[in-house]
Amino acid sequence: MSKLYSGAEIVFKCLEDHGVSHIFGYPGGAVLPIYDELKNFKSIKHILVRHEQGAGHAAEGYARSSGKPGVLLVTSGPGATNAVTALTDAYMDSIPIVCITGQVPTHLIGTDAFQECDTTGITRPCTKHNWLVKDINDLAKVIHKAFEVATTGRPGPVLVDIPKDIQFQKTKYKKHKKQKKLNGKSHNHFSQKNIHDLIYLMSKAKKPIFYTGGGVINSGPKASELLRELVYATGFPITTTLQGLGSFPADDNQFLGMLGMHGTYEANNAMYSCDLMVNIGARFDDRITGKIDEFSPNSKKVHIDIDPSSINKNVKVDLAIVGDVKTVIASTLKTLKKTKPGFVKSNKQKTSKWWEKIQKWRSKRSLDYIGSEETIKPQYAIERLYELTKNKDAYITTEVGQHQMWAAQHYKFNKPNRWMTSGGLGTMGYGLPAAVGVQVAHPDKLVIDIAGEASVLMTMQEMSTAVQYSLPIKIFILNNEYMGMVRQWQELLHDKNYSESYTAALPDFVKLAEAYGCVGIRAKRPEELDDKIIEMLNTDRPVIFDCMVEKQENCFPMIPSGKPHNQMLLGPKDHKKRKITGKGKTLV
Repeated sequence: MSKLYSGAEIVFKCLEDHGVSHIFGYPGGAVLPIYDELKNFKSIKHILVRHEQGAGHAAEGYARSSGKPGVLLVTSGPGATNAVTALTDAYMDSIPIVCITGQVPTHLIGTDAFQECDTTGITRPCTKHNWLVKDINDLAKVIHKAFEVATTGRPGPVLVDIPKDIQFQKTKYKKHKKQKKLNGKSHNHFSQKNIHDLIYLMSKAKKPIFYTGGGVINSGPKASELLRELVYATGFPITTTLQGLGSFPADDNQFLGMLGMHGTYEANNAMYSCDLMVNIGARFDDRITGKIDEFSPNSKKVHIDIDPSSINKNVKVDLAIVGDVKTVIASTLKTLKKTKPGFVKSNKQKTSKWWEKIQKWRSKRSLDYIGSEETIKPQYAIERLYELTKNKDAYITTEVGQHQMWAAQHYKFNKPNRWMTSGGLGTMGYGLPAAVGVQVAHPDKLVIDIAGEASVLMTMQEMSTAVQYSLPIKIFILNNEYMGMVRQWQELLHDKNYSESYTAALPDFVKLAEAYGCVGIRAKRPEELDDKIIEMLNTDRPVIFDCMVEKQENCFPMIPSGKPHNQMLLGPKDHKKRKITGKGKTLV
């Protein structure tokens, strides 16, 4: 007779089957049977967070940096609802995570029982798929399916809701049958004609540009390698979204920097003026397009994406190619080499004037800023952090706000999976728990959360997690004592009415670090910054670094809300000439 396993055992058998080594969670009444079984599965290490949102962001950081799905385990009711922000964040940024929630016993569902909520109903809009398991015989099948859905096609979060009685019931366990990855042909709907059409458009273009996004990162390291090969084989300039940073080396001459609201002058002007835009794995979201009816008005547009629902959603394109970007790029390279050998040389003359124009835009040096000998400029802090860590293969997470944009502008990423930030949802508090997840995935690597003092306080309790598990994460706070981006928008859009954006009762971050049992460091002047950063890097414990920066520094360049790409503000003087009015205020 086959051995019978409880539902709680089956959860862990499934996790083992899928190669899960770490889960992030917080116990509660509805998941105690699962936690009771934890001791019997030594191959799986549980990381106890301090808040369920932290579990979700840690799972995201783990997934983004490792390429494996992140797993979290939380209880019913508030445990599940606390995880919703992280699930939505993962959904917006296409991050594969599997969320297992407890639920009240099946006979109590719908009775307003203690810590009951409609978890599947609440999470339906923010997951790829979710399941409420009402039959023990379905449990293994559902969890196997959950991993499949999370990791195939366009990745994303899934949720499995397991009532408490199902966790006690017993049945036979069916091992996961390894299937051919659904990431293959079933998600590639493009034809060879699509590839020939793309190459034809590339051969005719005089002002081309590659516009790449997080889809390249999600497709795996091989996709980034192939992208580099394609960019070199064509000689075209390339720009990336916030989520695409690292897919192409930031220090390469063909890279124009990040585009969008706080992108470089050259990237945004090239996007506006190009005659061919090849979008590879990006969404055409509002932070990229600016005023949509004036977005790149004279270009042919190609969109390559694994998710057909993303194509023609915001911007109508001339050529749609549905498929995994790795497969599409590989096919394009193969056909390009066969049909147009020596393309880069033969095309050089055609695009020479375009590159001359790009160099003129570059000469604006849009990321320059006015330095100071008295106070630490936030841009300078990022530059020094980069210079002192560039040879250490650092993994960078961020919170959300000005510091996030400065990090994207001034920290150069030359490899994929080294940059973890909240893009679509823009979740303050993301960076610290994400750093925990990244450090768990890469215990011997340098992990730094570039933070703002307002954002980091939203999930500061996860420092306790870092201390408990000896995770030597570095929290590098650009402390301007304001909600920086809120203050910037209030200055530029709301006549300097700084309503509730000043943080009047901040903790002493050095003492707070000591209270958590980690190391606190503070820098106030430019001349002491390098030594203090080196001290941080040489510390093999968790560190909170309080970097006191210029309080009212704004993040430029900036496309004013409601304006096209070619109308950028390069600094305060530009803003005085061109005030943001009317519709622009509603679009921030």
